[in-house]
Amino acid sequence: MQINTDGLVIRENAVGENDRVITILTKDYGILRAFANGAKRMKSRSQCATQLLSYSRFSIYRGRNSCTVNEAQTIEIFFKLREDIERLSLAQYFCELAGELTPETEEAESYLKLMLNSLHFLANETRPQLLLKALTELRMLCLSGYMPDLTACETCGKFEDTVMYFDRDNGRLFCSDCNTQGVSAGMGVVTAMRHICYSDPVKLYAFTLPDESLMQLSQITQSYLLTHVQRKFKTLDFYNSLTAKK
Repeated sequence: MQINTDGLVIRENAVGENDRVITILTKDYGILRAFANGAKRMKSRSQCATQLLSYSRFSIYRGRNSCTVNEAQTIEIFFKLREDIERLSLAQYFCELAGELTPETEEAESYLKLMLNSLHFLANETRPQLLLKALTELRMLCLSGYMPDLTACETCGKFEDTVMYFDRDNGRLFCSDCNTQGVSAGMGVVTAMRHICYSDPVKLYAFTLPDESLMQLSQITQSYLLTHVQRKFKTLDFYNSLTAKK
């Protein structure tokens, strides 16, 4: 069956001297893995369109057991990400995260839009890296069925407190009076988490936090992610090793 779809290359593996196997986050079919014959040749029309972090328009033959790229045309390659190792490593982490959480063989437009918007802001340095990291982690978890309940204290219903506490194991929020085991979060961080989980996609990136609060937000979302996905991400470890040196 011949299919046509737009997608972001989130992984590439070399096969021999000239070929690639690529993993594509597509709008219409979720995660697809496809063989790109001759894609590594410099004169190949699909050379750029099938490399990591390329957003392209694909024509793919989908067989019973495998997919083959017939044609690929570049829409956006996020070239600026390759100019800085920190931004590139964070982008690669987003790709690994998308590969883990995006469903296969079903519509995934929300995942694709989230990835493209986060990569756009990251490439153009118009949002802090920690904000983009936390936002992408938590929003993608929400899309995948891991949305925490942040409406109010789980026990007494209090909407806000000077400090609230997030239970990463159960995705629940508690006030100071009711907390027994959660991680402390200032109200600015709680408000940001609510915004990430519940806001309209158009307004998703429209918030700011002080650096200290961004660090706390990033630590909480990362901890929540790793608790529920229950695996390590090599790209996350590498990104954290780079930022730890600052």
